[in-house]
Order: sequence, then structure tokens, then C-alpha cells
Amino acid sequence: MVKYFAFTALITLALAGMMAFRSKPEPIETAPMRWYTWEEAVELNKSNPKKIFVDVYTDWCGWCKKMDKSTFVDPAVMEYMTANFYAVKLNAEQKEDINFNGEVFKFVANGSRGVHTLAYALLDGQMSYPSFVTLNEKFERIMVSPGYKEAPDMLKELKFSAEEHYSKTSWEEYQKSN
Repeated sequence: MVKYFAFTALITLALAGMMAFRSKPEPIETAPMRWYTWEEAVELNKSNPKKIFVDVYTDWCGWCKKMDKSTFVDPAVMEYMTANFYAVKLNAEQKEDINFNGEVFKFVANGSRGVHTLAYALLDGQMSYPSFVTLNEKFERIMVSPGYKEAPDMLKELKFSAEEHYSKTSWEEYQKSN
């Protein structure tokens, strides 16, 4: 009889533990950040002007993929970027033409690869991946930033552009003071 009660007590505790485990809230998954094409950002900017953040990447870039899995899924980066920018993904090797400001930007083949002339223009020909370009609401360049960034560093750059610190100080001075 004692063994029966001990066994029943163990089963009851085990079931209670499983129920407690089941009743834990599921982790909240945030929706992925909304990335726009260049054309979508241009169109949206007409009715609701915002700064533009351009992620210039390639399909073969390992650091680009790492940022997509870490920096660009960071909740603080996603929230700040969404509130202050139209975030654009621009494949520096895309084949499709882009019409902008009366000009047609095209892919130019070079051996087995090539470059899209819009990416080339945005980066002043300094083709490294990933690279990020921030533009104001008139599509005037604020800054170009090459290389992999952790979330805190990306946030600092986003704030420099979104909060228009660039109009008062250089990036180098801003980095020292923040």
C-alpha cells in the first residue's frame, strides 16, 4: 500500500511538472524585418518621405549572410530601422535594370561576375560586401559604411543618420562622443 501511494505521488508530481512545463509561455517571435526593393522604396518615399538604408550585398558573401542571421534580426535594430528608414536590399550583382531619376542602371558583366551600376554608383566604385549606404529623403548620400557590423554598431550608425547628427559633426567625432 505504501508503495502504491509513493508511486501515485510520483506520477502526480511528474504530471504536475509536465503541466507546468507546458504552461510556460512560448517565446515571442518577431516578424522578420521588411526589406524593400529600390523601386518600392522610391515609390513609398513619394507619399511618406523617410531616409533610405541600402544593404549592398551579393549572394556569395558570407558576412552578408551572417548579418542577415544576427544583426538584422536583432529586435532593437529591426525596430529602429523600421521606424526611421525604408530598408532596401540591393544585390550588387543583380541582372535586372533599375530606372531612377531618369537614368537606367544596368548590370555590367565582368568575367564570371559583374556589377550593377546602381551599386557601383552608391559605393563610388569601392565594391566590398557587405556595404551600407544611408540616404536622406531626397536620395542624397549621408554615408557609406563597409563591413560586417554587430547590432550595437549598426544602431549607432543608424542613429547618426536618422537623427541627423551628420549635419553637425563628422562620423569620426560622433563615434568618439557616443
